[in-house]
Amino acid sequence: QVQLVESGGGLVQAGGSLRLSCAASGSIFSINTMGWYRQAPGKQRELVARITSRGNTNYADSVKGRFTISRTNAKNTVNLQMNSLKPEDTAVYYCNLGDYTEYWGQGTQVTVSS
Repeated sequence: QVQLVESGGGLVQAGGSLRLSCAASGSIFSINTMGWYRQAPGKQRELVARITSRGNTNYADSVKGRFTISRTNAKNTVNLQMNSLKPEDTAVYYCNLGDYTEYWGQGTQVTVSS
């Protein structure tokens, strides 16, 4: 069993910043890729950013230059620093593990006001 707990969301004005965190625990043998996803009302869940155990990162075009993903392998933790937030960033943000894709946390709500 794998548990994922996302935190750090909230209400912020456009241009503001938030830092999300996800802690993974349970029967985890190894984690290659950790990622952040988001889902807005009426839309499909989409990949925001991901990072491998070697530190390689990928970002959605919509967040490049504004968001930074990081991880601490020993703690099975992944963070997402979000700067220059825009109203279109409003969504529920989830983390996921590339080798345990069936597990999702409760998500954390990010709301960016105009």
